[in-house]
Amino acid sequence: MTTIHEPAVGADPLALDQQVCFAVVVAARSVVALYRPILEPMGLTHPQYLVMLALWQHAPLSVKRLSELLQLDPGTLSPLLKRLEAAELIVRRRNAADERHLAVELTETGQALRERALQVPPAVIDRLGMSIEELQALHRALTRVIEAAGPSPVAAR
Repeated sequence: MTTIHEPAVGADPLALDQQVCFAVVVAARSVVALYRPILEPMGLTHPQYLVMLALWQHAPLSVKRLSELLQLDPGTLSPLLKRLEAAELIVRRRNAADERHLAVELTETGQALRERALQVPPAVIDRLGMSIEELQALHRALTRVIEAAGPSPVAAR
């Protein structure tokens, strides 16, 4: 287990175990790997699960809005949507009012999969062995990191 320690006086500022980026990357890889055996029986990869979560909460969604919610560029999202459509979990339809816009909707099979997905969060919590309070605190801290690392208001203009 990797932990970030208070740097000793004169410690190397480039020490691997002191890098936030290293801890975040290792934690992300570890958590995604933990999801794999839970999602496999549902026929989903972790990125596909994230798409389904967004759709279960907000469907129908435009591809643009789905891309924004997931913070993925459309080029990365498109192959995920194609695989979910091939699995008959979603359909993509052109907007009748504006043919340039593509809407993503759940199929009946995609909607029904939500019931099975309800077992995912408790299984993850169980495998992590952390309390709900610890996970909520971690989520708040990571959300602050995401916001702080996002584009500055000046750069976004």
